[in-house]
Amino acid sequence: MTNETEHTSVTSDDQLAAHETASADDKPVYRRGIKSFVIRAGRLTKGQELALERKWSEWGVELSDGEINPAKLFGRDAHTVLEIGFGMGQSLVEMAQNAPEKNYFGVEVHLPGVGSVLNLAEEAGIDNLRVSKDDAIEVLKLIPDNSIDTVQLFFPDPWHKKKHHKRRIVQSEFAQTLRRIIKPGGIFHLATDWEPYMEHMLEIMDVEEGFENIAGSGNCIDRPDDRPLTKFEKRGQGKGHGVWDMKYRTLG
Repeated sequence: MTNETEHTSVTSDDQLAAHETASADDKPVYRRGIKSFVIRAGRLTKGQELALERKWSEWGVELSDGEINPAKLFGRDAHTVLEIGFGMGQSLVEMAQNAPEKNYFGVEVHLPGVGSVLNLAEEAGIDNLRVSKDDAIEVLKLIPDNSIDTVQLFFPDPWHKKKHHKRRIVQSEFAQTLRRIIKPGGIFHLATDWEPYMEHMLEIMDVEEGFENIAGSGNCIDRPDDRPLTKFEKRGQGKGHGVWDMKYRTLG
């Protein structure tokens, strides 16, 4: 992967056990089991560290806080977008800045990315963004039914090797979890720069109960204007690499 949401390969059971005993102040606590991600090594820059110190108490969301009700979280009832795996957060902040009438809730396990998005959001002067640094699967469990308007999953790890395909986040169980939290008529927007993963996404989602491909079965859409073009995407386009977007509407 060559984009800002890149994740590394799977950890061993011993590494997962180490994560379980890590301090909750600097990384999430993980349960054992198949993961679609691992924590990438990376030091916080001074700016990211200071942003976490300044803004986490205001914009950060912890699993220990309990139910994640968007209306309570943002103090208003508005169109709410959930992005899973926002990388360093540039595109998420740009979207939030361009649509102040919407709520944006981002989930990312890479702590430098969390620090980065808080720093960028503060610099942009926005207040319609909230952030979690926990495992998205655990976060989803705390979101009430029919409370999210749009879910975004941009450039998740494709897990190239066939033996690792079970680690891909786009699976039937994951889709049905999203179906529970997305409002009827809401949107699940996926994007990938790995063609075999695009085919996998279509194969899973086109037959998934409760979802409708807005472009028709087997089809992708053009990149929508509301998904910012990342620097990695621009670089890939210059090399002739493809990017595929798909949108699914939830049925009532």
